[in-house]
Amino acid sequence: MTIAVEKLITADIAKPARYLGNELGAKHKPWGSVNVRWVLTYPEVYELGASNLGHIILYNILNAQPRQLCDRTYLPALDLSTKLRETNTPLFALESRHPLTDFDILGFNLSYELGATNILEMLDLAGIPLTWQERELGNYPLIFAGGQTATSNPEPFADFFDFMALGDGEELLPEIGLIIEQGKANQLSKEALLLDLAQVPGVYVPRFYDVTDAGSVIPNRPDVPNRILRRVADPMPAYAIGLVPFIETIHDRLVVEIRRGCTRGCRFCQPGMLTRPARDVKPEDVIETIERGIRETGHNEFSLLSLSCSDYLALPAVGTEIKNRLKNENITLSLPSQRVDRFDENIANIIGGNRKSGLTFAPEAGTQRMRDVINKGLTNEELLRGVKTAVEQGWDKVKLYFMIGLPGETDVDVLGIVETVRWLRQECYIKGRKPLQFTITVSNFTPKPHTPFQWHSVSTTEFKRKQQLLREAFRSLRGVKANYTDVRISGMEDFVGRGDRRLSSVIRRAWELGAGMDAWWESTEKAYGAWEQAIEEAGLSWKYRQVESGEWNIFDVPNTSGDEGPLPPTYDAPLPWDHVNTGIDKKWLQEDLQRALEAATVPDCAFEGCSHCGVCGLDFGHNIVVEPPPIPGFSGHFQANTERLQRVRVFFGKIGEMALVSHLDLVRLFDRVVRRAALPISFTGGYHPGPRISIANALTLGVTSNGEIVDFELTKVMDVEAFRHALAANLPSDIPVYRVEEVPINSLAATRLLERAEYLITMGSDELISQETWQSWVNNVLERTDINWEKTTKSGKKTIVNLRDRLFSLSLESTDHNTAVLRYVGSCRNDGTMLHPEQVILMLEQVSGKELQLLKVHRQQLILGVD
Repeated sequence: MTIAVEKLITADIAKPARYLGNELGAKHKPWGSVNVRWVLTYPEVYELGASNLGHIILYNILNAQPRQLCDRTYLPALDLSTKLRETNTPLFALESRHPLTDFDILGFNLSYELGATNILEMLDLAGIPLTWQERELGNYPLIFAGGQTATSNPEPFADFFDFMALGDGEELLPEIGLIIEQGKANQLSKEALLLDLAQVPGVYVPRFYDVTDAGSVIPNRPDVPNRILRRVADPMPAYAIGLVPFIETIHDRLVVEIRRGCTRGCRFCQPGMLTRPARDVKPEDVIETIERGIRETGHNEFSLLSLSCSDYLALPAVGTEIKNRLKNENITLSLPSQRVDRFDENIANIIGGNRKSGLTFAPEAGTQRMRDVINKGLTNEELLRGVKTAVEQGWDKVKLYFMIGLPGETDVDVLGIVETVRWLRQECYIKGRKPLQFTITVSNFTPKPHTPFQWHSVSTTEFKRKQQLLREAFRSLRGVKANYTDVRISGMEDFVGRGDRRLSSVIRRAWELGAGMDAWWESTEKAYGAWEQAIEEAGLSWKYRQVESGEWNIFDVPNTSGDEGPLPPTYDAPLPWDHVNTGIDKKWLQEDLQRALEAATVPDCAFEGCSHCGVCGLDFGHNIVVEPPPIPGFSGHFQANTERLQRVRVFFGKIGEMALVSHLDLVRLFDRVVRRAALPISFTGGYHPGPRISIANALTLGVTSNGEIVDFELTKVMDVEAFRHALAANLPSDIPVYRVEEVPINSLAATRLLERAEYLITMGSDELISQETWQSWVNNVLERTDINWEKTTKSGKKTIVNLRDRLFSLSLESTDHNTAVLRYVGSCRNDGTMLHPEQVILMLEQVSGKELQLLKVHRQQLILGVD
C-alpha cells in the first residue's frame, strides 16, 4: 500500500520539497523485485538527516546489494506530523511512499543521547509499538539502532530495539540483510531470526541479556556471546557520492571521509576511543572521488571529513591537487575543526580563496596543565603559531572551542581561557589590519563511556558558577563573542549517556511529556521540565541530584596503594557498557586515568610508539597511515571569468512535484545543473563571484507553470541545440525545457523586459454557482475602472492600490458545480506592480459579495516587452 502524499505534501507546510523523495541520487527500486526491504532514518528533520555522511553511505551500500532495496524517512516537522495524526496517515518512506510497517527492517542512527525521544516520536507516527516487548504481539518490522551512542552504551535504549548494530555498518548491514533474506525464505520466527543475527559480530540483541544486581549485563542463554564485538570497516569514499537535496541542508556540500579513527588519545574524546585504529584513505581515491563527485552532484563546496583532518598527512597534497583540478569552477573546500599545531601555509592555500571557509580550532583548555591532563598534545607555542599563520594568510575571524568542568580543573584554568584569547589577540595584531575577532564556544564537559574519564562525575552547579566566571572576565575583552552550552542539556546528556536499562522508562515518559529534541530549542524550560518529571516518576531523582551537585571528582579519590600503585577498587565495579567490546582494555583506561592525575601525556600511536590500548590485532586491525605524496605546486585560487560572449534564453516549465521546490532552491538547482552539464557559465566580479544565471520572475511555492524564463550568460559561444540538450539532460523531468534561443549579449535580461503574465486559476465557493453567475462576475470586474485594495508596506504604512489597473484581460474558461477556471493576463513587472492570483480573487469577491477560495494556480506564460 502506498500513501497518497499529494494530499499531505502541499504548499501550506514548510519546505515541502524535503518529503518528495525525488532528489538527485535517490534510488527507486521496484518494490516487487526484491526480497528484503530496508528503511533507514536519521531521526532528525530532513535538513540534518539527508546531509549526514554515514546515512548517505549506508543508503548507497544497501541499494547496491542484489535483491534488497533501501528507502529513507526522517522526523517530520510539526506541521506534517500534525497532518499525519489528524488524517490517521502512518509515517511513510520517501521513495516508495509505503508506510514503514510494510518494510522488513527499520534502522535508526542513534548518535546523540537525547535523540532517542525523536525515535519514539517516529515509531508512534508509524503506528509501531515503542518497545520490543509490545511488538511481540504483531507483525512489525525489525527495529534496530546504530551509531556512536548505540555503540558506546546501548543499555538506556535497550527496550526500544530488537537489536543494535555496534560499530561501522558498511560490512555489517549487508551481512544482516543476507540473514534476514534467508530467515524469510525459511519462515523463521522472530526469535529464531534474532538468534541467527546475534551470532553476527557487531549485533547485540538486548532480549538475550539480563542485568545482574551488581549492574553487569550477561547472557540469559548459552548460545549468544558474552561480549559483543564492535565492528570495524575501512572507509569507502565512492559511496559518499549520492543524495543532492533540492532544499538547503545543514551540510550543503559534498563530504568525503579521508581518515577514520583517531589515535591522538584525548582523554575526554569518545569518538577517538570508539573508532580506533586509525585508517587513512589512499590519496588517489580521495582525489578521484571528489573530482567525480563535484561533476556528478554539481556542488560548489566539498568537505574532507575526519576526527582530525590535519593528521591525514596527505592533506596538503590532496587538497592542493583537487584545488588545482577544479580551479576554474569556483569550488570551496571546508574542513571541520582541525589541529591548530598542523595548520600551515599549505592548508591555508587549500581552504582559502575568494570564498574563504570558516576557520575553527579546538584548544579545549585554557592552560598548559589542563591540556596535559586531557592529553590534548598542544603547546602554547603551537597554538600561537597556527593562529598567527591564519592571520598572515588573510583570516580576520577565528572560532575557538573550549571546555569547562574537566577533571582537576581549577578557577585558574577556567580563567586561563580568557587569558589565552587575550594573549592571542595581542600577539597576532598586525599594524594596519583590524584586530583579530574571535568567536568562542564554551561547552560543558560530560564524561563518556569507554574513555579514561568515564568514572568522573560532572556538577551542573559548578558549570553554572564557571560560566559566570567567564562571562564576567570576557566583559573586559573586546572583539570576542562567547557562546555557552545550556547546563541543563549537558546534565541530561550525562544522566542518559552513562545510564542503564532503568532509563528506558524515563526516556519514554519524557517523550510522552513532550521532550522531543526540537523542544530543547523551542522551549528549554518545557523540555527540561518534562525530563525532570519523568526522572522523578521513575524514582531516580536521587541519581539526577548527583549530576547537579557532583557525585565525585576523580582527582579527589585517594589512591590507597601509593603513587605508583593501581587505582582504588571502586574503578573495577561493573559498568552498564562493559559487555560492549570496543577493543580498548578497561585496565588500560584505568592506567591512562592515573596518567591524567599526574598530567602525563601519551604520544599518538599512529606516528610514535604503541600505547598498548589493546585495539590492534585480528579483530580490529591496525593503524594504516599513508605516506604523503609530494605537494604539487599551487596554481592559485579561482579567478572569475567575467567574459560574456553569448546570452541564451531558456523557456521552461515547473510542473508536478517540482512546484513544491521554492524559488531560492530553484536558483541553487540551476547553479548545480550548470556545473553538472559543464556549461561555460560567466561569473560576476567582486569578492563573491556568482554565476550569471537570471530567472525572470519568482514563482510562488505550489504554483505550476509552462511559461518560465531563465537567462544564461556564457564565456564561450555554444550551439543552441547542444546547450538545450546538455541542460535538459541534467534537469529533473518535472522541469521540462520547451525552447532555447540566443538573444543579443547586450540586450536587456528577461527579468528587466518582463511586462505581463498569463495565468489559469481555479476557484471555488461553498455555494453552487451557475456558469451565468460566474460570467456576470467576470463582466462586472471588466466593466469597472477602479477596484481598490489597501496595501500595508513592510514599514507598516498603508496605501491604496487600484488592482484594476494591473488587470489586462479576464475570461471564464469552464465551470463545474461550485468551481470555475479563469484565465487572466496581469501585470508582472519586477517593480512591485505584479497582479497576484489572490488579488484577482479579491476583485471577484468585491463585485460578487461572496467568499471565494483559490484552489489551484497555473502560470501559462510570461510576456516580455520589446528591448
